[in-house]
Formats: sequence, C-alpha cells, structure tokens
Amino acid sequence: MTTLKKKIKVKVERTIPGPLVEVFDAWLNPKFRGNPWNAGDKVILDPRVDGLFYSAIMGMPHYGRFTKVKRPAQIQHTWVSPNTLGHESLVTVTFQKEGKDTRMSLVHVGLPDTPKGRSHNDGWNYFLDILSGQFNGAAGKGK
Repeated sequence: MTTLKKKIKVKVERTIPGPLVEVFDAWLNPKFRGNPWNAGDKVILDPRVDGLFYSAIMGMPHYGRFTKVKRPAQIQHTWVSPNTLGHESLVTVTFQKEGKDTRMSLVHVGLPDTPKGRSHNDGWNYFLDILSGQFNGAAGKGK
C-alpha cells in the first residue's frame, strides 16, 4: 500500500424537498435510488454503530464500518475503495430540517489528492442529485 502525503476533503450539500426523517431513512434504504447502497450490484448493509457495509458498484468494491448513527441527524462511516487507494477515509452525512425540506451535507475526508480521490466529488454529487430528484414531487416513492 502506498503512503499518502496529501489528503483532501470533499463537501457536497443539497436541500432535499422532503421531510427530515424520510430523507434520513431514504439514505440508508438500499431500495431507494440516490444513495450509494442502491447503486451496488451486491450490497451488505448493517447501518448501526460498528455495523459493516459492502457494496460492489460497477464491480468495484466499497466497504467500511458505521461509527455514528443518530437518527435523524447524522450518519458517519469509514469508506474504503480502489479510488481511496485502499486507504480508509471518513464520510459524515448530516441532516437538518429546513422548513418542509431537509438540508443534507456530506463531508468526505482523508481522500488521496489524486484524480481518483478527487473523483469522489463527482460521485457524491451524482448520488445527491438523484436523491433530490426522488423527492422532487415523488417523496417516499423510492425506485
């Protein structure tokens, strides 16, 4: 495994047009489009503190361990994939009520400062765009 000298942070935010609890639950529901678990070809998901996840997205393994699950406010987990060069990184997702909507913030730290590490910005934006679209006029409908 290579030693990483410089690490970066990716931060993505969206206002999701849905109630706080529904958006939180959708993020952890592998049947709901717009989260990384739904994109997996094979998914193992145990969203509780010390619970593990594994997801093969387009054949690429992603795995980690949940370190914090505070419904409906915050989820934190480690993240390892080929794009992290096999190094463990940390994803923190927070959910805040904003009127009838939910402000969702995803911060991914400890990523390698490489093209693959930086590609997480596009990946997380992709997921949050889909998630937002699922709630835009179709709250709670899932797939």
